[in-house]
Amino acid sequence: MNTTNLSTFITVMQTGSISGAAEKLFITQPAVSKRIKSLEDEFGTALFDTIGRGIIPTASAHELLPYAKKWLEDYESCKASLLYSKEVATGRLVIGTSHHIGLHHLPPVLKQFIQTYPSVQLEVQFMDSETAHKAVLEGDVALAFLTLPPTFDRRLAYHTLWSDPLYFVTGVLSPLAQQSSVSLLQLARHPAILPAANTFTSQITLAEFNKHNLRPFATMSTNPLESIRMLVSVGLGWSVLPETLINQDLVKIDLKENIELQRHLGLVINPNLTRSSGTDALLDMLGIKDVQSEENRA
Repeated sequence: MNTTNLSTFITVMQTGSISGAAEKLFITQPAVSKRIKSLEDEFGTALFDTIGRGIIPTASAHELLPYAKKWLEDYESCKASLLYSKEVATGRLVIGTSHHIGLHHLPPVLKQFIQTYPSVQLEVQFMDSETAHKAVLEGDVALAFLTLPPTFDRRLAYHTLWSDPLYFVTGVLSPLAQQSSVSLLQLARHPAILPAANTFTSQITLAEFNKHNLRPFATMSTNPLESIRMLVSVGLGWSVLPETLINQDLVKIDLKENIELQRHLGLVINPNLTRSSGTDALLDMLGIKDVQSEENRA
């Protein structure tokens, strides 16, 4: 629908003539006639009859007039709303987060965002990091907070927000807890409880064992780190956990090898998707300016 044609039609109805509308709109009479003809072709009906040198509106014109006014009002309201949404953070913002980040790192961020941008309808979806990574790539969420993968997807943009060292831990009553020094080989022979092999955290752990041509003896796997902590604390094996999850029921294993497991937690966004004002506001609050994909950085 051409809003210019509708506006011209309303002006002709108000002035009662082609010449009057042309004068008011600062265009030529043929230009006015062309716009009216375009509307008549679109609706398939005559809007004005020519009587002598003047015109009179048809019944169709009188019927169209209130609709035309309402359409233009709605158009201007929509235009103003979209402009406001672009300048002021509003609307719905769907983000993904891993359970660990959502529970231990994200609360202060979300609290500040909600207080700063109360007009944004924030929806937080909890999921594994690997699922969140896929959701960002497919556009199901605007962005996600997750454990950054060992290998980046060149189509996405990554931003490290938190460093999260991992420690080898076991239950306080485990035989491993009583040893002053444990080799990686010895550790590989004891039962392990690790996240699924496809998880980023497990990939980091397995990569360290692979460097020594070893593979841990995993007797059980479960993805939530809180679940792993419980299983390890009751004596079912050892695992790797971040500092935030190590409590009085666990002890760090003293390894002979100088091994430092490090994972990075951060934000992933798809730069190929149009960002909402809410997304821009969150990125700005986090101090993130560059949202280029790894492909474009190269």
